[in-house]
Amino acid sequence: MKLKPNKIFIYPALILFFNVFSCKADTPEKSENKVSQIQDTSVSIETEIFVENLYVPWSIVFTDKDRMLVTERNGKLRAILNGKLQEKPVKIFEDVSSGGEEGLMGLTLDPDYQNNNLLYVSYAYDNGDILNVKVVRYKDEGDNLSGEKIIIDGIPAEKYHAGCRIKFGPDGKLYITTGDAGERNLAQDKNNLYGKILRINSDGTIPSDNPFPENPVWSFGHRNPQGIDWFPGTDIMYSTEHGPSGFDGPGGGDEVNIIEKGGNYGWPVVSHKNSRDGMISPALEFTPAIAPASGLFYKSDSIPGYKNNFFFGCLRGRGIVRVVVNENNPREIVSFEKADLSRIGRIRDIAEGPDGAIYFSTSNRDGRGTEKDGDDKIYRIIKK
Repeated sequence: MKLKPNKIFIYPALILFFNVFSCKADTPEKSENKVSQIQDTSVSIETEIFVENLYVPWSIVFTDKDRMLVTERNGKLRAILNGKLQEKPVKIFEDVSSGGEEGLMGLTLDPDYQNNNLLYVSYAYDNGDILNVKVVRYKDEGDNLSGEKIIIDGIPAEKYHAGCRIKFGPDGKLYITTGDAGERNLAQDKNNLYGKILRINSDGTIPSDNPFPENPVWSFGHRNPQGIDWFPGTDIMYSTEHGPSGFDGPGGGDEVNIIEKGGNYGWPVVSHKNSRDGMISPALEFTPAIAPASGLFYKSDSIPGYKNNFFFGCLRGRGIVRVVVNENNPREIVSFEKADLSRIGRIRDIAEGPDGAIYFSTSNRDGRGTEKDGDDKIYRIIKK
């Protein structure tokens, strides 16, 4: 995918990737002595613009080596072919609500996409007096979608704390993150969908081995998780989550969590470094807030030293955090650091391309960023 020379930006601060800014955020007491600053990996990379003129690109997936699909929060599913944004959307979701943080959000491919061409999207819509989120399945026809099937509906939403990241796990089940939708006390109630991570079959039915019988809830006590992925070759799930914003608790307290089946992650009973018996503390905690918005375990060998590292974009933090995990014990975080991308802006999704590059999207047109020429953009990080 050849890019025009005037669209390529090399950021010297990223040549030794992520060593430009050591994240000084406090970590939970239980891991305080184990987590340290990442040492210099001496990997030479460059960051370049892949595509521009998007509107709050929320989720990125590759259907093949030449085609990327992107959800824009205002309701458009866009295709990028050979590095060129196609003018006509693949689909416009006319009923999407995008008045606040909600909108067209999650996007993921069926595990058997190469044979069945099925994909899944999540989006918020106005359901009378309330907002809801639904997950819908379609067949990808290339220049349009067909065969709409609602997989799950009635997920509580609000203009804030609406989730909603979706991704298939290594077990072939569909995982869905939901926000507390402003009803934080309900995050502790397992009999609703506020502040949860859900697990369902690809057809919307409930797996028989879920922790609570006939219930899609996989874990609970979440505020607004927006990133999930699994350590390669295992069923160990990592999640990123937004902490309180002042009106619902002291600012900060953003989290990286290791998700356990049936686990209670504390919100709103505890946050930050606080803990309580029966509730799982975060593996990493960030104060001041960085607003983590995604999650990716990098699987490629293309960029030496990054394989099996966990990455996520930061909205308020305007950067990317890289987390090194103990490969012999993937539930243990060894070290972490944050690349300061302030000159680029707010960073939302992050994905691995078939070429082994790391792709990430900006979110400068979301009402909280400073819009720059050509925003929003998708960048990629490649070995120099």
